[in-house]
Amino acid sequence: MRTALLQSSGRPGSVDENLKVLDEAADRAAAAGAGLLAAPEMFLTGYAIGHDIGRLAEPADGDSADAIAEIAGRHGLAIAYGYPERDGDTVFNSAQLISAEGVRLANYRKTHLFGCFERDHFRPGEQPVVQAELNGLTVGLMICYDVEFPENVRAHALAGTDLLLVPTAQMHPFQFVAESVVPVRAFENQLYVAYVNRVGREGEFEFVGLSTLAGPDGVARARAGRAEELVFADADPVALAGSREANPYLSDRRPGLYGSLV
Repeated sequence: MRTALLQSSGRPGSVDENLKVLDEAADRAAAAGAGLLAAPEMFLTGYAIGHDIGRLAEPADGDSADAIAEIAGRHGLAIAYGYPERDGDTVFNSAQLISAEGVRLANYRKTHLFGCFERDHFRPGEQPVVQAELNGLTVGLMICYDVEFPENVRAHALAGTDLLLVPTAQMHPFQFVAESVVPVRAFENQLYVAYVNRVGREGEFEFVGLSTLAGPDGVARARAGRAEELVFADADPVALAGSREANPYLSDRRPGLYGSLV
């Protein structure tokens, strides 16, 4: 499945403008043959927007979800995006996957919140593995800091995830996560990892870009730079099956030895 990664911070604080950016990217991605467009963490509203997070938060089936479903259906490709999700009085840092037919397939709430900023504005999710079937692949969702916990990604691998989508807001000086950690996670778990980042300065944060789609061989199939960019790579189920056969990490595990980890 050809996958497009939208490396952009959009227009922080403006949902309408970010929907326009997403629509334009979907048009370009579909023209390039992509079946999936992935946008960064909190793309719908912006990340460093303080108390506007609560004001702009929406339910998973809210107006913006409907708008993105219309964009997906009109361009004929699936879309994954980050947004602040409101559930009653609670706000989660969430990511949602919508099919090319405009159907909501999966919604994930970030389980590992990073720093005081996120802990002040969000409640952590409690479901570590959220998946959906898309174009012959089992697609999983997590967000940014989540991928830095090896247990999280291993849980996806054991649950059969083929392509792990990771909308992110990776900031300076942690660019080594995009450069080194993400390819290693893909290799040690024998899956594809699509890590799609914000870019540029936003409030107190400087986002580093470097979005990547890493394969099960640990090689980056696509790597963005430090500017706004739309990059493409393929998640190939045939190559994945061959890699899993050649690298039997999951079948060689000895779970009986790992009890002390929990």
